Amino acid sequence: MIVGVIIEFLVAALIITIGLVLWIKKKISWVHSYHHTHVKEEDVPAYTRALGIGLIVIGLGIAGTGVLDLLYIGLWWIPLLVGFVVGLAILCVAQKKYNGSIFG
Repeated sequence: MIVGVIIEFLVAALIITIGLVLWIKKKISWVHSYHHTHVKEEDVPAYTRALGIGLIVIGLGIAGTGVLDLLYIGLWWIPLLVGFVVGLAILCVAQKKYNGSIFG
């Protein structure tokens, strides 16, 4: 059980770190090239900010799952689901807005 919680926290920390790097350092190169081929140069800060926030939300959902697992609460899936759905929605909206299409 504790191994699963540790893995959840490590995955959450990794995803949050990637989100922070995208947001703060504006590392658009970390995003696959077909996802940002149509992003204008002046939109790069807003695009990387939105992607970073989306990833951070997903990471926080995973961390929330770890906390509920640690407390032995059976509703561990709620923060995972909410974090994933909200984070994915943020990612899709940013992709559509700045790149013109969700899929490339």
